[in-house]
Amino acid sequence: MIEIDGAEKSGSGTLVRFAVALCTLTGEPLHMVRIRAAREKAGLRPQHLQAVRACASLCGGRLEGDSVGSREIYYYPGEFPFEGGSRTWDIGTAGSATMMAFALTPIALFAAAPSLLTIRGGLFQDFAPTAFHMRDVLLPLIAPMGAAAELNIIRPGYVPRGAGELSVSVKPLRSALRPLDRTEAGEMAKIRGISLASHLEAGHVAGRMADRCSALIAAMGYRAEMEIIEDNSAIQQGAALFLRAETHTGCILGSDMAGKRGRSSESIAEHAVSALFEDLASGATVDRFAADQIVLYAGLAAGRSRYLAPGITDHVRSNIWLIEKILGAGVEVRGNMITINGIGFFGR
Repeated sequence: MIEIDGAEKSGSGTLVRFAVALCTLTGEPLHMVRIRAAREKAGLRPQHLQAVRACASLCGGRLEGDSVGSREIYYYPGEFPFEGGSRTWDIGTAGSATMMAFALTPIALFAAAPSLLTIRGGLFQDFAPTAFHMRDVLLPLIAPMGAAAELNIIRPGYVPRGAGELSVSVKPLRSALRPLDRTEAGEMAKIRGISLASHLEAGHVAGRMADRCSALIAAMGYRAEMEIIEDNSAIQQGAALFLRAETHTGCILGSDMAGKRGRSSESIAEHAVSALFEDLASGATVDRFAADQIVLYAGLAAGRSRYLAPGITDHVRSNIWLIEKILGAGVEVRGNMITINGIGFFGR
């Protein structure tokens, strides 16, 4: 049985989601203690609980301690390969549907048939990459590795009410994932962005975010192609901004920020632009979010993956720790260069 201290490293819900996802693949039973022990609301929150239950449901596994607030779980994975097919889950809060999709997508890659995973919850909030980022950065990054997955945003969802909805369609792999090699940042090729506002047309929120982005990026000598979306399908007011930069060497970096009461359209744009150009200026070949998200896929891949991160964050360290402990992958970090020797996983 794999033993994981959930208060180690980042001590975040990501440890829970990814540990359960990896053990679902390997078939190793998992005992996790001190889950989110240092957080204000310790233990499993609804978004973490739904994610671990979803992992169990995909493989017919068994969970003990799966309740809101629980700081300890036992997980016994079920059968492999997984059936695939259509599944729907509702987090029931504004907890991140995107983070839940992160946990389920690697499992669906190893299913016996295509999967359609529909998740309801929050799509745009602080402390979690947006659905735009997963759709337009992470999934295109893992596509050359052999992962065929597409994300569709059905309805935006924001804090505090959630009720957003996304779906991820995933085709099964035909062989092990290929490694990712991104060691040259290259020159900027283009920048595009999405400025989304729900029920905020009167305040011109989407237009103001887009205009401020364009002005800031123009001052740096570049042009941004901005898409403005005025949405009326969300159950509450909300906003989100996303930027995506591509380089001539094929690197894709993203930046985003959700709206919040008291947070101006202009400040949202300033944060998103600043974060994107900080990552680009570092010489990184992936952004600060993808730097930790790619770790799991590289650990599963057959061969050596290499990429440059903007910095080695707690989430990067956490995910490296998990793939070393659960998969037995080899990892080397020199400066901002991350090298991962994947195990070539393609079945138990």
